[in-house]
Amino acid sequence: MATTPPLLVPLTPAERHLLLNIARQSIRSELFNEPVPRPTKGLTPALEVAGGAFVTLRSEGQLRGCIGSILPDAPLHETVARVARSAAFEDPRFAPLTPAELPDLEIEISRLSALEGVPPEAVVPGMHGVSIKCRGHRAVFLPGVATTQGWDRETLLSELCLKAQLDPDAWRSPEAELSVFTAEVLSDRVDGQESVETSP
Repeated sequence: MATTPPLLVPLTPAERHLLLNIARQSIRSELFNEPVPRPTKGLTPALEVAGGAFVTLRSEGQLRGCIGSILPDAPLHETVARVARSAAFEDPRFAPLTPAELPDLEIEISRLSALEGVPPEAVVPGMHGVSIKCRGHRAVFLPGVATTQGWDRETLLSELCLKAQLDPDAWRSPEAELSVFTAEVLSDRVDGQESVETSP
């Protein structure tokens, strides 16, 4: 039987909006060489607790960057600020973001649950994000990847191995460590940008 990682208590609308604002302002500060903003109002226990997160950026509907951290090694709001800057300027697949792109940039945050080690048969495509660690290699897919690609469990795990630069059947190896997680997805297309500054 498939297991499910601990479910996240959903953020409130105000928490979601603040987290998206933190991501955008963090990117803006790097673009315009401004001090990194440090929010002092509105931070709640849910935003202060250590948590993993990914930030995905899109421009005109196309992927523009995606970087994250699955390990809860810093308060959630700090993790989001850090990986937002990394997604904008350090994703090796893309050129660094330019000021002209910021106003129309779409930001999506995936707030991650704790990881739970599982056997392969416990992975549920579409419900679980999945991580593999094997022979010094590691890769992660967010929960939505399998749904978008239409992958079943074996295809998901094989593609995960290929992303980790492993043989596609490496997930069957006793050396492979599989972990799953769930995610709460925040998007400024849904959660709004009313109080977010987007111009210098």
